[in-house]
Amino acid sequence: MTPPPSLQDLIDIVRRDSSNDVLDQLATARAMVADLSETGDALLGHYVDRARGTGRSWTEISNVLGVTKQAVHKRFATSGVPVGEFERFTDRARNTLAAATEAARGFGHAYVGTEHLLLGFYAEPESIATKVLLSVGATSDDVATAVLALTPKRAETPEGALPRTPRANAALEGAVIVALELGHDYVGTEHILLALYQDSAGIAARVLAQLGLGQDTAQAKVIEALSGYRS
Repeated sequence: MTPPPSLQDLIDIVRRDSSNDVLDQLATARAMVADLSETGDALLGHYVDRARGTGRSWTEISNVLGVTKQAVHKRFATSGVPVGEFERFTDRARNTLAAATEAARGFGHAYVGTEHLLLGFYAEPESIATKVLLSVGATSDDVATAVLALTPKRAETPEGALPRTPRANAALEGAVIVALELGHDYVGTEHILLALYQDSAGIAARVLAQLGLGQDTAQAKVIEALSGYRS
């Protein structure tokens, strides 16, 4: 097995990718740790999905990972939302999910993370999420540039179904909760957008912060847009 990068390897990368300012190096190190965590989650999710696809039980998988069956099921259940909950997703929200997979594939990423969900919104230019993003000047190119600065493009183009990371799954679960809290019986792109803020360490949340769209502003704009639809 190829050994993972050593601590010194990671320190050298931080020094290479940042200035001599210690705070700049700290920020680079923090971004690297979050990226490694996201990639690690995606790696485990990929092999959990493969194990499930060959008929292995959650009990067997939990024994290998050294956690309870409940814990592994909650973290790696492929759907990311309770059974049947995708029926609540609007057509635009579903199209966003499909576009997220293609965004990941276009970047050579073998998983769908929160950053790809964010990029997926632009496949539906009339969706509330996209309009909120564009209202602060955050174009698809802006988001793509910010994403690639945190998780570089890879040369290989992955084929087949791509697993979602636990953070992406959690965002979709959160979108259902956001919709319920707003009193909606459907899940739209606006609910997914607001759910991306629930994990501040996720790449999507960090990109949104960099682009100047804070959670409070996003929620206010979503509510304003929904009020416009109702009126």
